[in-house]
Amino acid sequence: MTNTAFRPLPQPTNADGDPRLTGVEIELGGLPEDQVAAIVAKVLNGTAHQDDTTIWTVRDTGIGDVEVYLDTALRKASASTFRDAGLALGREVVPVEIVTEPLDADGLDRLDHLRAVLCDRGALGSTSAWYFGFGVHLNVEIASTDTSDILRPLLAYALIEDWMRAARPIDESRNALPFTDPYPTSFVRHLVELGRDASLSDLIDLYLEDTPSRNRGLDMLPIFAHLDADRVTAKIGTDTAVTARPTFHFRLPDCRIDDPDWTLVTEWDRWRLVEQIAASDDLLDKLGTAYVDAHQGITLFRSDWAKECGKLLGGLGGTS
Repeated sequence: MTNTAFRPLPQPTNADGDPRLTGVEIELGGLPEDQVAAIVAKVLNGTAHQDDTTIWTVRDTGIGDVEVYLDTALRKASASTFRDAGLALGREVVPVEIVTEPLDADGLDRLDHLRAVLCDRGALGSTSAWYFGFGVHLNVEIASTDTSDILRPLLAYALIEDWMRAARPIDESRNALPFTDPYPTSFVRHLVELGRDASLSDLIDLYLEDTPSRNRGLDMLPIFAHLDADRVTAKIGTDTAVTARPTFHFRLPDCRIDDPDWTLVTEWDRWRLVEQIAASDDLLDKLGTAYVDAHQGITLFRSDWAKECGKLLGGLGGTS
């Protein structure tokens, strides 16, 4: 493997001994989808194909096929004058989305180079308009289907989420939207009480009871649907679109693609910190005990726990 800015996760390989891969979704504005597809094709040495009015696939790039499309439910509707008119009206507020196949570290490096080129070409991120609310999603492959490899990163994220949001606040445009709501404090307490050695069925039941929503900074429903589709469907029904896949859907980060000092490495390192904490029994226990102590009554200010969490993380938190 060549040198890469994307440092390996504490568990760098999956159950088969292969490198864990990460799919990436980038939402952006400022450029139409056909221009984005052309840039992707040029930078990554692929060929852009228009699949529909607003849907492109850039095939055979150095990182596999890359999808580029206007991120609206209308794109899935049958072609019609009404649909095309709605798409035209939505272009000012609806992001163009870039979606990759699962990537290794070298692939992530290439994608980050594409990010820099798009920045130079005028791509816009979350902070460019109050109504944008664009994000970057990392779909990080689980280390294995063992319950501990699923529960521990979830617990680590839940315990430090308030600190992560305080240390690097997401843009107000995304705060105003429901897509990345924080976990309820009651869920985090219950998760701590469930313990690190809980069964998978108990973990899924707790999640579906306390937070049966995709609109979280860490969306666990794809993993749970992959492991137990019937259990998930019985709780949330079929109206909520969930793509079953063995990946942590880390959707908290903003897209700050118009900031030349921002990179995908920044967000990768935040997820890497989650897994560093997940790998430490001592730190998980310390954070869990402190969280429960701090949330005995009604929690009015998440900022109080964010400050306490930052103290407990110490130097480790500074690596994020």
